[in-house]
Formats: sequence, structure tokens, C-alpha cells
Amino acid sequence: MAVQRLLIVGGVAGGASAAARARRLSEKAEIIVFERGPYVSFANCGLPYHVGGEIPARDDLLLQTPGSLKARFNLDVRVNAEVTAIHRTARKVQVRDLSDGREYEESYDALILAPGAAPLRPPIPGIEREGHFVVRNVPDVDAIQAWLRPGVAERAVVVGGGYIGLEMAEQLRRRQLQVTVVEALPQVMAPLDPEMAAWLHLELQANGVELRLNDAVAAFEAPRDGENARASVVVLKSGARLPADVVILGLGVKPETALARAAGLDIGPRGGIRVNEHLQTSDPAIYAVGDAIEVRDWVTGAPALIPLAGPANRQGRVAADHIFGLPARYEGSLGTAILRLFRLAAGCTGANEKILRQAGMAHQAVHLHPASHAGYYPGAQPLSIKVLFDPDNGRLLGAQVVGVDGVDKRLDVFATALKARMTVDDLAELELAYAPPFGSAKDPVNLAGMAAQNVRRRLVHLAQWKEALQLDPARSFLLDVRSPEECARGMIPGAVNIPLPQLRRRLGELPRDREIIVHCQSGQRSYFACRLLLQNGFQARNLTGSYRTWDAAVRGGAARL
Repeated sequence: MAVQRLLIVGGVAGGASAAARARRLSEKAEIIVFERGPYVSFANCGLPYHVGGEIPARDDLLLQTPGSLKARFNLDVRVNAEVTAIHRTARKVQVRDLSDGREYEESYDALILAPGAAPLRPPIPGIEREGHFVVRNVPDVDAIQAWLRPGVAERAVVVGGGYIGLEMAEQLRRRQLQVTVVEALPQVMAPLDPEMAAWLHLELQANGVELRLNDAVAAFEAPRDGENARASVVVLKSGARLPADVVILGLGVKPETALARAAGLDIGPRGGIRVNEHLQTSDPAIYAVGDAIEVRDWVTGAPALIPLAGPANRQGRVAADHIFGLPARYEGSLGTAILRLFRLAAGCTGANEKILRQAGMAHQAVHLHPASHAGYYPGAQPLSIKVLFDPDNGRLLGAQVVGVDGVDKRLDVFATALKARMTVDDLAELELAYAPPFGSAKDPVNLAGMAAQNVRRRLVHLAQWKEALQLDPARSFLLDVRSPEECARGMIPGAVNIPLPQLRRRLGELPRDREIIVHCQSGQRSYFACRLLLQNGFQARNLTGSYRTWDAAVRGGAARL
């Protein structure tokens, strides 16, 4: 039966995308979009930047209005309209008009649920005090802007070190507030592995943000005598008391599944709405998209919650395609994401080591620190790259990139390679754009593939940064092949310096009864040294990422994990 009436619950990314695609596929269908809030299509990813003033005009956040969607797509968009129930047998929904309380029903041939995810507000004592805010929609940032009047807010506490928490920390610093980030985990930005997140810890501290890691919030209290706090005093499990004029709650999100649960739709093991490859729920007439659903993790195949705008937009398109007869499937999510934090950008795609360990998947990691473009061209900046791959077949499993310049470019290449199920051999062979202002003849992506290739071909064996923290001198010898000038700026404790140009003539100083762990600044010279040593009968491994990775991990706190 042709779909004559399509109802969509929720706008923003998934719902609005589905509605626009549906109209392009069917001029005759009646399409009604219900949005519980006052705005149907807004730039939720831009909300922190409006708080900080980088997006100065509030109206720039409003991408479409009911009027513009009616004019362009002939969509019936109803804001302040909450769908309160789904009557599956009758194929009707119950709707409450929040502006006047009126209730009514609408019938459907197909229904798309795009309710999104709600910010977590755990039952911490005092969490409902004034001056505590989440960042989900335009009214939220309106409330924050009204609270942050000049001269009345000096100290902010951001609870949670995820994407929203870090973006808000940056933007509040931009407004000259004193900012503390509190994170219950030992690191910020959980999708990154600890040694990569350490770069963000250092960047936060360099920009005056106090960082409280591995210390959860116990309560939000009224200030005591002598404590000046307009919002509350944030009390940590450690006993620390942090006076705050404003508190931003960035504790993550939870799928909005109440409507689906009440309708008897299947919920998956991660707590999201269960859907098939066409994004149909357990009721074939009802589809679900966006942050409320469980997707298949592209790397592990396991159910996952991946609340990102890009996947939500694509899911809306796939659902509309399938409803109107096109052969559309959503095959899974990579979790590709990027964050700007002051001067740094940090991003990831695919699985990290934590996920791979949980999934029981064999993996190997290489770290490298190439320049963002040709080193002889002015302005080149070092990148920190971590690539995870299957040691047996070389399949790429995940990548993480941190740096000042060129992060997004490399991350997008890694994401494309993951989607294509490429191997590290493929990475080494990619033909990427090169001119000195933009890259190098061997792009950092190529170099990552080559480094992994060398491991798979057993040209070099690797040591990971954590191993350099706990070497047994009776079994291992730590060799630093940097120049004396580099070593003067810092060394790994216990290392012996023999610069690479002197190594051949000083082989007699090295032990043959112990394994030699070799490092330089970034890992390239130590690879050369390892090849030299192995061909002269020594046992040698290259410290992947070398001093730069080790130093960031130690100074950034990852070494304490």
C-alpha cells in the first residue's frame, strides 16, 4: 500500500531530514511533523558557540521554521506539540497541544520516531538548584545567557568532560569566566584512549581551566559562611568544595524511549529503540532514527548508542527512502567525531582500545607524530596519530588524531577507509593531494599505514608507552637515540642516550643479553635504529610514538591510570 500519510515525531536532525527527503520522494503524501519544543530545526551543535559569542546572532541557530518548511516542502509542522501515545492497532497517535492543552488524534500509514536523547540529570542532592543548566536546545542557551549577566558570574563549574562539557568550558573561558571541569572518569573525552586524551588535559590547563579528574560530584550545596557562590557549591567525592556562579551539566545523554516503551516497541540491550537495517522498529509501520536508537557498531558489530548529528541525518534519509519504496539500508555507525578545544582539534573514528578489549578483538596500535604539511614550508604543526588495526589481516579498526592543523582532513580519510573496510596496506598506497602548503609527499595517513605495515611484516616490534613506565633493568635496556640537545629538554628516567648518527660505532656499549627498547622524539629515528640493531643481532623494540607520546601521557595524567 502506498504511504498517503506520514507522521514524524521530533524535528532537528533526524526528523527534519526524514521529512524533507520524504517530500522529495512523494509530492502527494501528507507529511506532519510534531515537535515538542518551540523550534523544529535548529543548530544544536552550535549552541555552545552562541553562549561564547562566536555565533553572535541567536537567529543564526534557527535553520528552518514551520513557515519556511511549509513554503519550501509543503510540510505541516506543529511546534509545541507533544505526541503522548501511539495506538498501534488503530495506527493513530495521541497529541497534546502544549500551548492550550488541547488533545487530539492523527492517523498514519507510516510513523517515524525521532525523539532524540535527553541530558542526564542523576539524583545528586541539590542538582535542581538555580543556576544549573543543561545544553540541549535554544531555550537552554537562552536561560544560560540570561543568567550570565555581566558582572554577576565569575566562576563556572562544568560537570562532565564530554563534547558538550569541553565545548562549554572553552566558550565560558572565552567569556573570561574562571572554569573548572569535573569528570568522574580518569580522563576527558572517553572516545579517545588515555594517552590521546592527555593532550586535551594539557590544553585545558594551558588555557587556565582547572581539571578535576577521577572525582565525581557528591552534592550541590548552598554556600556556607565565607563561600561566595551564586549557583551552588559543587561538593566532590574527594571532599573538595568548588563555589560556582553557574553550573553546566554535561553528564551525557540518555535515549528518549518513553513513547516507544509505552507502545510496546522492542528496546535493545543498550537502552535504545531496537531497529533493523531499514530502521524499522519491531512494528514494521513504525521507524525510528537519531539519538534514540541503537545502531550496529561498524567495527565490532555490537549494538551501540552513537548520538551524533551526522548519523541522525543519514538515518532520516534512509527511513524516508524505505518508506517510499527505495532499497535503502543503514549498515552501522563509525562514531566519527571531532572537537575543537582552544588551539587543538581532536577526533576519532571507529573503535578505541577500550572497545576492542571489551569485544575481545585482537588489535595492534601504532603512534606517530608527523607534520601537518611539508616541514620546510612555514607553519607546519605536529599531529599526534594513533591507528588501531588487526595484526592478522591488517584491517583498519580505528584512528584518533590530535593537533593544531590538518586533523579533520586526516580523520575523514581514516573514516572513509574504515567504511570501505580497507587495510593498513591500503592506507600506505592511498594517493592523496600534495603540495607543500597542504601536506607531504608521504601524507600522515600514508605514514600511518607504512608504520603498521612494518609491524605486520615483522620489520619492527613495538613497545607501548606504558611499558616505558615499568621497565625491569635486569631484562630491558632503554635507549634514547635523540640528539643531546633534545635530551637536555627532558628524558625518560633510566634511558641511555646514544644519538642515532653515533650508533653504528658504539654498538659495543649495548647489552646483548637484554632487550633494547629504543625511542627518539616521534618514533621515526628509533625505527631506523631498531632496523640497525636487529640486523646486528640485538633484541630490539621501537617505543611507538616515542618521547612525545610518553611525555604527553605522563604530564597529562594518563600514566596514573
